[in-house]
Amino acid sequence: MRRYGKHTDEDDIRSRPNRKGNRPRTNIRPKHEDAAEGMVLTVDRGRLTCLVDDRPVLAMKARELGRKAAVVGDRVALVGDLSGKKDTLARIVRIEERSSLLRRTADDDDPYERVVVANADQLAIVTALADPEPRPRLIDRCLVAAYDGGLEPLLVMTKSDLAPPDKLLELYGALDIPYVVTSREELENGDAADQVREHLNGKITAFVGHSGVGKTTLVNALVPQDRRRTTGHVNAVTGRGRHTTTSALALPLSSAGGWVIDTPGVRSFGLAHIDPSRVIHAFPDLVPGTEGCPRACSHDEPDCALDAWVEEGHADPARLFSLRRLLATRERREGD
Repeated sequence: MRRYGKHTDEDDIRSRPNRKGNRPRTNIRPKHEDAAEGMVLTVDRGRLTCLVDDRPVLAMKARELGRKAAVVGDRVALVGDLSGKKDTLARIVRIEERSSLLRRTADDDDPYERVVVANADQLAIVTALADPEPRPRLIDRCLVAAYDGGLEPLLVMTKSDLAPPDKLLELYGALDIPYVVTSREELENGDAADQVREHLNGKITAFVGHSGVGKTTLVNALVPQDRRRTTGHVNAVTGRGRHTTTSALALPLSSAGGWVIDTPGVRSFGLAHIDPSRVIHAFPDLVPGTEGCPRACSHDEPDCALDAWVEEGHADPARLFSLRRLLATRERREGD
């Protein structure tokens, strides 16, 4: 066996030829500094429609991104054919840093996290006051996901002609959540869209709600030029509607540069991915009171310092009750 010393002449070393004739693989990846910027509008079976310079461009994710997936609302960098013409396909080579992230799991025992929307400023939680009945536990879970993901919540109540909003407003009054109450008549004549639009201008807003509450109907009223299929059918036995939206879609508002993201109706909103310690930051008036809490305090135990903080008059007791209700929502079923 031939041995080589420290000063071996490289010309003496035999190199195995590349039988395939292609270049060897490398870990060095191109930076794509000249890539165009775009926003993901919708995702359908591995194909992503992106907005690039005011035109839709169909794209696919580059292999170099690995398992990292782009979702609606993502800011991405694209290369390739950016003309947007039929039968052309661009390539997403980079996903930019996200400012917010709405996530959920199928249930509280599911370790698989599903990213719903990225970079949204606001989460509009749509609930009907009747037909189907409101589900406060689902609303609570959406609120927790919004606070955890960095989105501001907006409560949109529909079908006020069938039931008054008083009970729901009393339940969420201490949270100081902006809200809109609409009726079917207002939805038909356009007044409801005008009321909601006041909260959307200049923002990216994701709409979420369980089936049958009129979410997609409201989105159609807000963006009439891009109507989505709707149905008013609600099952008389279960009190739940049928899904009409099967994929998230970002639609531009005609005024003030805002965006509306319609998401599929949800029947569950798991919070397995949520760190409860982050929910307290949605209650800035209570945060100073946590300084005396024991380490890893759940803020719902006998030694929690928030009880004394509130008793001393530093914050409204209703706010502490609301915080603890949201923190406990993972332990309760949405239908309870």
